[in-house]
Amino acid sequence: MTDKTYTVEGVKAGAPAEATDDLIAWVTEQANLAKPDSIYWCDGSDEEWTRITDDMVKTGMFTRLNPEKRPNCFLARSLPSDVARVESRTFICCEKEEDAGPTNHWADPKEMKATLHKVFDGAMRGRTMFVIPFSMGPVGGPISQLGIELTDSPYVTVSMRIMTRMGKAALKLISEGKPWVPALHSVGYPLRDAEGNTREDVPWPCNDLKYITHFPETNEIISYGSGYGGNALLGKKCFALRIASTMARRDNWMAEHMLILRLTQESTGKQFHVTAAFPSACGKTNLAMLQPTISGYKVETVGDDIAWMRPGPDGTLRAINPEAGFFGVAPGTSYKTNPMAMDTMRANTIFTNVALTDDGDVWWEGIDAPLPDHLIDWQGNDYTPADAAAGKKAAHPNSRFTTPASQCPIICPDWEAPEGVPVNAILFGGRRATNVPLVAEQYEPAHGVFIGASVASEVTAAATDVKAGSLRHDPFAMLPFCGYNMADYWGHWLDMQKELGDKFPKIYQVNWFRKDENGKFMWPGYGDNSRVLDWIVRRADGAVDAIDGVTGRYPKFEDFNLEGLDIDKVKWDKLFAIDPDAWEAEMDDTEKYFSQFGDKVPAAINEQLAKFRERIAAARKAA
Repeated sequence: MTDKTYTVEGVKAGAPAEATDDLIAWVTEQANLAKPDSIYWCDGSDEEWTRITDDMVKTGMFTRLNPEKRPNCFLARSLPSDVARVESRTFICCEKEEDAGPTNHWADPKEMKATLHKVFDGAMRGRTMFVIPFSMGPVGGPISQLGIELTDSPYVTVSMRIMTRMGKAALKLISEGKPWVPALHSVGYPLRDAEGNTREDVPWPCNDLKYITHFPETNEIISYGSGYGGNALLGKKCFALRIASTMARRDNWMAEHMLILRLTQESTGKQFHVTAAFPSACGKTNLAMLQPTISGYKVETVGDDIAWMRPGPDGTLRAINPEAGFFGVAPGTSYKTNPMAMDTMRANTIFTNVALTDDGDVWWEGIDAPLPDHLIDWQGNDYTPADAAAGKKAAHPNSRFTTPASQCPIICPDWEAPEGVPVNAILFGGRRATNVPLVAEQYEPAHGVFIGASVASEVTAAATDVKAGSLRHDPFAMLPFCGYNMADYWGHWLDMQKELGDKFPKIYQVNWFRKDENGKFMWPGYGDNSRVLDWIVRRADGAVDAIDGVTGRYPKFEDFNLEGLDIDKVKWDKLFAIDPDAWEAEMDDTEKYFSQFGDKVPAAINEQLAKFRERIAAARKAA
């Protein structure tokens, strides 16, 4: 079969034989607008990766790391203005503002399309437009979805090869008529203007003006101005959560900001699968790659960030990791905190905004290696211990590693099972120094949704808009990622619970971050969180009972594996102690938070709030 031809700006261009007419028409339309000098259709091959990364090294966008220490690894440095997701410039563009809800930035779709048309006019002059066919999830799986991203960024192109199943297999499914999500991206830094005036390229092109836009009614994604992370790798948060959450609501499945792990009881061989949603800085990746400190269990990683869940033929909720890679925060990652992540990124990895050592390796704050006498920092400047003493960071706090999930030493053998893995329990948690017990089980399904809806986490010192230590609501850890009204999203969870009935997993609230009166963590965390999972899966198996508490049902002291820990009954009771007055104040705050959603808040959620208040009153009376 010969390649197909089409015309862009009066010039003939080629496309793979598998490209459908509607796909070619869309590519042609966007190319006529953005006016790239050339169009390249990605096939996902090793040869393609080598060619593009070699070109990036030549242009200065990539620095090749020491091949003996980090084979096939590269370092990229972005601009200080382009280092993270830009929530203030992220829009949900649906017909009715109420459908976006009060926690999203809404824009009228017609007005936004007109604005985007202006900024994309000529945005790719002097550049190559890469056409990236990709699958989110195993190619052809019943839970997976397809997409095409158009981008003028080689950084995005090679990153999408790691983060998605990119290339010929995805394009073949599209050629067979499978639906796909169109995603358009430009860094907004053309190398030639309409008059023919040229400018030199830069190692990190981007634009001060940024738009990250989502059109849920037509499943479109359009992003302009940023080359970084979730702003530009449009398969990630844009597709996998914001657009997918709206698709899931329509089509009776769930797109969640959750890790997935398998816990195997070695004595019986019985497998349990747990998903968990935590706000940032709450140990999500560490839990996904947990190394148990108690004997008898093996943990394997299915996914570290996103879970797509759909009812299976047997009525159980089954989950896949739609991503093919890990896009992890580097600072704080070490062999102490997450040895599996450290081993995963030893090869075939893109590091962004970390520091460079003199021998061609990477370094960041919190890594195992001590601070060297000399580094090149994330902005390309010399860095010494004197800079550290002055409070400067060698690596940006949001610096990242982009690495293939398949390289994880404990990747689950079924992580690419098309039908997914059956979910036994769902966890919600946050960073809470007081008043939230170590673990609590839902009373009833609606209470589980209430737990997710009312999650609040203490703001870390990294936040600039809220006082550190204060609480920030982040329902289901989905606040920046839900593509529609959050109250309707809670309603969708309730609907899914009703559909699956007893087969819907039980929900638990966990808190690894409780502190004592001296400000010391009471729970050791990290690998010892396996003790909490041990109790949860034994509960799921009906092997242990629980006792009633204010926030949920708690473990009995004698049923919990505390062997080897310095935790007696007195300390245990402190881990589960609650202050009724503090909880009363928090429920007042939760009610105020819910009020912004008006009458869209499901009645079942308001009923759970009332039941929580009743339990608080009973606890106060018993005290």
